[in-house]
Order: sequence, then structure tokens, then C-alpha cells
Amino acid sequence: MTNHVINRVTDRIRRRSRVSRADYLDRIGRAGQELRERGPARGRLACANLAHGFAAAPAADRLDLRGTAKPGVAIVTSYNDMLSAHQPYETYPAQLKRAVRAAGGVAQVAGGVPAMCDGITQGRAGMELSLYSRDVIAMATAIALSHDMFDAALLLGVCDKIVPGLLIGALRFGHLPALFVPAGPMPSGLPNKVKARARQRFAEGAIGRAEMLEAEAASYHSPGTCTFYGTANSNQLLMEVMGLHLPGATFVNPRTELRQALTGAAARRAVEITPHGGEYIPLGEIVDERAIVNAVVALLASGGSTNHTMHLVAVAAAAGITLTWDDMADLSRVVPLLARMYPNGQADVNHFQAAGGMAVFIGALLDAGLLHRDVLTVAGPGLDHYRSAPELKEGELVWAERTAVPVGGDGLDGLDVREVLRPVSEPFSPDGGIHILSGNLGRAVSKVSAVKPEHLVIEAPARVFDDQLDLLRAFEDGELDDQDFVAVVRYQGPRANGMPELHKLTPPLAVLLDRGRKVAIVTDGRMSGASGKVPAAIHLSPEAADGGPIALVRDGDMIRLDSSAGTLTVLADLSGRAPAGAPPGDERWQGTGRELFAAFRHVVGPADHGASVFPATVSRGAAGPAFGADARTDVLGNAFGDVA
Repeated sequence: MTNHVINRVTDRIRRRSRVSRADYLDRIGRAGQELRERGPARGRLACANLAHGFAAAPAADRLDLRGTAKPGVAIVTSYNDMLSAHQPYETYPAQLKRAVRAAGGVAQVAGGVPAMCDGITQGRAGMELSLYSRDVIAMATAIALSHDMFDAALLLGVCDKIVPGLLIGALRFGHLPALFVPAGPMPSGLPNKVKARARQRFAEGAIGRAEMLEAEAASYHSPGTCTFYGTANSNQLLMEVMGLHLPGATFVNPRTELRQALTGAAARRAVEITPHGGEYIPLGEIVDERAIVNAVVALLASGGSTNHTMHLVAVAAAAGITLTWDDMADLSRVVPLLARMYPNGQADVNHFQAAGGMAVFIGALLDAGLLHRDVLTVAGPGLDHYRSAPELKEGELVWAERTAVPVGGDGLDGLDVREVLRPVSEPFSPDGGIHILSGNLGRAVSKVSAVKPEHLVIEAPARVFDDQLDLLRAFEDGELDDQDFVAVVRYQGPRANGMPELHKLTPPLAVLLDRGRKVAIVTDGRMSGASGKVPAAIHLSPEAADGGPIALVRDGDMIRLDSSAGTLTVLADLSGRAPAGAPPGDERWQGTGRELFAAFRHVVGPADHGASVFPATVSRGAAGPAFGADARTDVLGNAFGDVA
């Protein structure tokens, strides 16, 4: 039986979303009916249109594409060979095409989407394009699928904004079946504890650049996703819990026989769930209110990336569903923390996989009634498919059920498995790893899964910065050495400068924390899934550039951040104050291509509404979506009204 709070939140979301979700299902339902009744989509193209669509195809594929006997499968890829997570995708299209052909379909690379790395752009101007790239990726996905040549899609993406962007774009074609095809994490490198210590020593000036670079290179050392549990690996875990990966496909390393077998199986499954395959499972029906709640539960239970407090809201909206931070807060109160992966602990995703991985994690949540099991997935009806893990037996891919929760003992690298994954009866924490904070500064997100209990409450004077570089300079100059403070870093929100991650601030603040100072950070920017042990209130909304009270805070104002109680308060009278500081104007927001995204800054929505440039879902018969600050407020305000 599903937990009553899980059911209550799901019902609340369903009631709140009833009009927009009905409109969405009606639209994809009509498109799906046409697909079922009239055969492959390309059969409705005019001759000249169709000829353009197969002109460059190999001879055998060209014959198939001329007719309508075989379904067409789009491959949308984020391949590039600069980023370790996406480099393995170089060989995927050829393998996927062979597997689709063997299953009775024909596949084409429909398009590529950009894939930038927050790890590379951290602290740089390029980071100010990162969040916007999610919506660019969604638009690029829509362009790839807009040719009406396809009956299903295989989506190749791993990191940060790429997976949410692919999913948002594909949901606009929700009548099509779609599978995500993961690439897997690189093998474990330098232990996380050693890497974190090296970063702090570098911040203290105890080691030089050469030694620091050597440590980082030993951590990020081969093709595959970075092994810490940041946004990239949170993406992967959520896609499996939402039923958009094949069971157990998430954390299998690249360049292994099992990974290759799973890639081929994903291609075959894409054909099977088209109308031609007789098991039609459209993406838009998989991503319903229950799947969205399952994703939030999994995020909380795993201590996942805070970026998903925005991404899941935006994904839900793309499917006609209104998810709010209140929903996440209510779920956090009943969802225990079952996994501990860096930065929440010393283990990485390979240790999690060795401790039982997704099958055990999902099984534990299902048995506790914390996940909806009656969902639709790419593997078929029911989340119980995901209690099984893939393996190769005599060269054949099979799935075996693995639901035993670890009882202790050595896991990978001798790490006690109980320090990686636990049963619901003995969690690391009785509630989720992410808390929503509210108070007279607005609403914010706090990732508490890596913060020691004694640091969950801090009351200290504000040190205000309008640029992260100013805080770094203050640390380097020794200005922060002998004081307790809450760093207020503002004008870092979506409308100010694209909401860059501020993870570069974690090492110096951690140094001060280790020296016994009481420190925390409050910001309308992001700190991502790599947020560590420093108490933080992030994604503060409304942001400074949108009239938020954070613009009124001055040095010395006492701030109380209580992650346990879920409150964020400035203990000062802000009335009568004028905003201080300002976001960069368009004339200063130049370089690294930022000027090309100036329009995004003027239409992007607030963090708690998904930080999206897309208008919220509008019902049929409405005037239609509009852009601009006034239109954004009206559309979002109407769409996000709650129903008791």
C-alpha cells in the first residue's frame, strides 16, 4: 500500500493539473491515434518531403524509408569527444541502427543537441549559459523530431542540463515512444576523501597548481560520467525511477560487454513499443503525476542534486503537470535518506552499484510504499520490472531480481556497504536530503544530506557580495579569517546572469568551517549536486534582480538559517530600504557568447517555477503564450495556483 502522504501529494498535483494535463493528453492522444491508424509518420509526407528525408540513407535503409512497413526511430544525441560523459556516444549510432534494423525498424540520427560541462565552466563566464542551455537543448530536440519522419526516439544524454532538456523537448512529441540510452560512469579514480582534502589544501595555499591538477586528473580519468553523485548521476537515477531507462541500465560502466548489450536492447525495445511492435507505450503517458512524484521521492531518498528542484518542475510542466516546491517539502518529511554518495559521503556511484544499486534502492522504496508501483514504463506496466538487474549469462542479456538490502560487509574498495545503501528501517536520516526554506527573504532550497547536524542552524551577520569573485578575493586577502558570517551572494539568479553554479565557493567556505568558524551561504544562484558540507540556502526566490528582499540586505544584518525548521530569516527591519547593487546590464553581459542569450534573461521564470524561458502550459482557447515580464508573471501566476 502506498504511503498516505505520497498519495495525498499525488492527488493534489493531479487536481491542480487537471485542465492542463487533460489538454496535453488530448493533443498527444490525437497524434497517437493517427500513428496507430495510419502507420509510420513518414507515410503522410509528400513525395518531395520524403525524398529529402532518405536521400543520404544507405541503400537498404532508403528502400525501407520509401515504404511504410517499418517504423522509423530517431536518434537524438549529445555526443562530443571533449566531455568524458558523452564521449562513449561516438559509437552508439552505428550500434543502435544495427539493433533497430534487426528488430524490424529503421533508425536515423535526427539531430544533435549541445552538451556543456558545468565542471569545466565552474567559476567562468560560460557557466552563465549553463542553465539556459537546458531550454536550448529542449528546442534542439524539438527541431530534431519536427521532421515527422519518426515513430519513436532514442535519447542519448547524461549530464546536468542535457537530460532534462532532452526530456522537455521530447515531451512536446509525447505521442512517440522514447527511451533514454545511458553511457554509464567511469570507473572509480582517486578516492573522494582524498580529492576533497586536496581541494581544501589548494584553497589554503598548502599545495600548488601542479599537485592540484594531478589530483583532479586522477579523479576524472577516463570516458564516462564523473563518479560523484551530482546532477549528472542524479539525472540517470531519476530516469530509471521514472521508467525511462531499461531496468538496471543506469550505472553500468562504459566499454563493457554488459553496457553494449544494454545499448542494443534499448534499440530493440524502442521498436517493440511502437504501434508496429504491438506494445505501444508513448512517452507522454509514462510521464504522469505518479512518475513525477516517484522522481521527487527518489531524489530525496538518494540525496540527489538540488538542480532538480528546478528541472523536475520544468519537466512536469512540459507534460501539463504543475509541481511545486510545497509538494517537494511535504514529500521530504516522509521520505528517508537511504543512500550516501559523495558529496554526502565517501562512496561514489560505483560503490552504490556494487552495494545493490538501482534494483535494491527501488525495491526498498516500493516495499515501504514510498513509490507508486502502478506506473507505465518503457519495460512495460509496473515499476516492479525495476527490482531486477541485468546480467550476461552465456552471452545473453537477462534480468534477475535483486531486492535484498545490504546487511553489512565489505563492498567495492573495502567500503562497508551499509555506509552506501541502507534499508528504510535503518536510514541515514528519517527525512529527505533536501529541505525547502521559507521566511522574510523568500523561499530557498537547502541540501542537508551532507551537512553535519551541528551546522544545520546558524545565526550570524551577513557579508554581502554581488559577485562570487568578490567573495573569493575576500577569502584570499584574509578578510574572512576571524569571523562568523553568512555569505549573501546575490544577483546570481536566472534573470540576473543565468543563475551560475557557485560551487567554486565551497572549498574556501569549507576551510573556514574546518577552522571552527560558523559560516553559511545564502544565494539566489545555484550550488548544484556537488554542494557539500557548508550549510546553504540556494535558489532563493524571488531573486534580487526580480525585486527579492535579498537586494535589501546589508553587511552586518543578522541572518538565521535553520535547515531543521525550514526557515530563513533576516533579523533586521528592511522596510524603507532601497535595493543595493544591480545585476549586469546587457552592455556588461558580454563575451563567451553571453550576449546571444540576452533575450533569455528578460523572459525566464523564477527558480521555484522551473527557471524556464517557456511559458507555462496554457489551456486551449486561451489567448496563447506571450513573452515579456508582465506576460511571464500572468501566465505563471495562473498556472501555479494550488488546489486544497
